[in-house]
Amino acid sequence: MKVSNSTILVPGASAPAAINTIKSLKMVKYPVRIVSSDTNPLSAGFYMSDAHELLPEIESKSYLSRLFEIITKHKISILMPSSGYDIYHYSKYKKRLLKLGALPVVSDVKTMEICRDKMQTYNHLSKKFDLPLTTLDSKKLEEFPIIAKPRYGKGSKGIIKIENAQDLRYIQSKQNGLIFQEYLPGTEYTIDVLSDLEGEPIIAVPRVRIQTKAGISTVGKIIKDENISETCKSIAKYLKIQGPCCIQMKESNEGTLKLVEVNPRLGGGTIFTALAGANFPAMILDMAMGKRIKMPRISEITVVRYFEEIVVENQKAMKLH
Repeated sequence: MKVSNSTILVPGASAPAAINTIKSLKMVKYPVRIVSSDTNPLSAGFYMSDAHELLPEIESKSYLSRLFEIITKHKISILMPSSGYDIYHYSKYKKRLLKLGALPVVSDVKTMEICRDKMQTYNHLSKKFDLPLTTLDSKKLEEFPIIAKPRYGKGSKGIIKIENAQDLRYIQSKQNGLIFQEYLPGTEYTIDVLSDLEGEPIIAVPRVRIQTKAGISTVGKIIKDENISETCKSIAKYLKIQGPCCIQMKESNEGTLKLVEVNPRLGGGTIFTALAGANFPAMILDMAMGKRIKMPRISEITVVRYFEEIVVENQKAMKLH
């Protein structure tokens, strides 16, 4: 499907991935209309967009009808995958969205489920790629420390480093639905990968996560590493990813780089890659509009993040400098 205009819906406007997406789209040199959505009326992304709309929680019975209403009202042509919640509905109802003239840039439901369920991720990928041992039974891990995390967790939420058997018993008494994973002590990498709408990988841009807060990179260095890039493109192709994905990798004690998780969407550090020369949201827009994708030149840069304030007065926003 080739879209008819450049009106884009960016979901999850209170979160870094959406804000990064909006920033990246504002770098585009031709007119782009950005509509953002979120459940929170004070989402920062609202005040960076041309228009914004409130959506109910994803579990709400009215979510879908409200989404369709927004698409029709604003003549949305592209749904950006910038929210770890909305993308599942985008995928599940892809045919209905396409009938409305809106292209959801997301992978198929089967791929989404493999990425969402960390046991499925391990079972599906471990025979072909290096992954840390991942299990529902902590006894299969021979030594501490180990990592515990929610089986269906999003991003880095709920990840716990467990140092000994006593801590393990305590965690197991307090939480259900955990998986257990080999601890990887080495350097952590995020790799932003973009595939075309048929699932053919185009580009992979690695960066070292120098500093993170609440699972989001606050300092990162873009690097050029063909081995990492080609491995991640292979992972994306094997999973049949369509559009962007964000891959987390980390080094083992032996220095082996292992795949930790795959998020089938734009990541919280999307702007790092855009600033290095590969503007994924802009490239997605070009793909959707049927334009030829030019392979970008990547610069090895270090990016440091900071907060920026927005004062909201009488429904208008004013940036403080």
